[in-house]
Amino acid sequence: MTEQPNRPATPVTAAEAEADEATGSGDRHVRGMARGGGLNLVGALLSQAAVFLIMLLLARVLGVREVGRYAQCYAVLSLFGLLSLSGFRAGLTRFVAVHLADDDAPALRGTIRLGLGVSVGSAVLLATGLAAAAPWLAEQLNDPGLTTGLRLVALTLPATTICEAALAATRGWRTQRPFTYIGQLYEPGTRLLVTVLALATGAGLTGAFWALAVAGWSAALLALVALARLLRRVEPARPVYRPRQLFGFSTVSWASSLSSTGLIWMDTLLLGFFANPEIGVYNVATRLVTVAIFVLAPINASFGPYIAYLYHQGSLPDVRRVYTVATGWVVRLSLPAFVALLILPGDLLRVFDGSIATGATVTVVLALGQLVNAATGPCGTVLNMSGRVALNMADNVAALVINVLLNLWLIPAYGIVGSAVAWSVSLIVVNIARVWQVRYLIGALPFSPGMLKGVAAAGVAALAGLGAQALVPQWPWSLVVGLTVIAGSYLAVVLALGLSKEDVMVLRTLRRRRGRGRNGPPPTAGTPTAASGAAR
Repeated sequence: MTEQPNRPATPVTAAEAEADEATGSGDRHVRGMARGGGLNLVGALLSQAAVFLIMLLLARVLGVREVGRYAQCYAVLSLFGLLSLSGFRAGLTRFVAVHLADDDAPALRGTIRLGLGVSVGSAVLLATGLAAAAPWLAEQLNDPGLTTGLRLVALTLPATTICEAALAATRGWRTQRPFTYIGQLYEPGTRLLVTVLALATGAGLTGAFWALAVAGWSAALLALVALARLLRRVEPARPVYRPRQLFGFSTVSWASSLSSTGLIWMDTLLLGFFANPEIGVYNVATRLVTVAIFVLAPINASFGPYIAYLYHQGSLPDVRRVYTVATGWVVRLSLPAFVALLILPGDLLRVFDGSIATGATVTVVLALGQLVNAATGPCGTVLNMSGRVALNMADNVAALVINVLLNLWLIPAYGIVGSAVAWSVSLIVVNIARVWQVRYLIGALPFSPGMLKGVAAAGVAALAGLGAQALVPQWPWSLVVGLTVIAGSYLAVVLALGLSKEDVMVLRTLRRRRGRGRNGPPPTAGTPTAASGAAR
């Protein structure tokens, strides 16, 4: 069965349907996004925990220098992965959602085949070139010891491309299960398990790179199976290929994504080119800050298909509604972590290695940049999913250029602190620009009363954290008490100020979903959930 343009994305109760008649379809879409977003948040939390533990193990067992080597090879994998995807990650999600809305099975099948075929072919070519050029690239990064890691990254590259492309296509059905279960739970979990086994058997950093390959290839196979299962719900049809439409969107999206990923990893590679000895410290600080912003990616993944679907149907009020709600979730869920990063940076770094607490300044600077990123919400996703990929590309390219120029200027004089400043300034500039672009496009700003309540709660939590640090200065108790006080005071103030209507609706939706999961049977093929492909 195929997606109908006006069919609800998820089944609703009689009370919910009555409320929707009174308030429009916005509540229904917020509830649908909550189902996918809640699942994604759990997946992202566990995924970040797995990656955090990998970095922690490498630092504790092999040393901070090996963390730097691991990060540099992973940066190459990320950048080459974006090159091979050729922008089809966003393109597959958007056009699968659009073709489902239009009930166009031939175009849907053609889009998926074309996107996967081109991505995999590009990945194989790039992997071959990377394997051959690994010694030269390691020399450019001033570390011949990277050669083996780069070659194992080349082995992993086709797998990560297949996995990313297939999971991007599944998100077009507005379901987050394959993305969460495979991309956020299975792949990082398997990578952590194999890394632990590698370190326990003395395989060292090479074993950690083999863990990337094992997890990547097995996740790719699972992603293809998940996509095939969703395709079985679409009526059989001869594929119709529309390369001009897909390539027109994806080429611009590719440049945008490449620039965005370059902004994330370019500082690591430039530190290598300048032979900076503190790459490991810098990447430990980066990992801590990434944990704080973990909510952004899963909410974007749940939010993006709804924007493509609603914008394609001209439902701008609903687009504005879900954009504001999504931004509020990002800010309020990430603020406690940012407070901890700004108040306890040295204590957090000591978890990895007592000698790298000097990276506290880097952690604070990076956290400020990501705090602005969180506060502006998923504005880049709005631009992409509404078809403004060229504008989003221009933003990302401008940010990357600013970042590279500032890194070239600041790294020689200020080392990893200069690199952190370059990255944060670039991130702040691009996100402020996007906020005004989204304001012009859909008439919405990412600010809401719920966000102001979160900021007030964060202020109280920061004062409480400073007080706890003064009373309990000795590590590790300073960290334990500080984190407990920050989290407890933040939650207490949020509850005291009261939850918004959307918050109450989301919590009720998640509670009902959990109750159905425990007590009710799963939807069958004849239910609206299965028919629409939006089961969460």
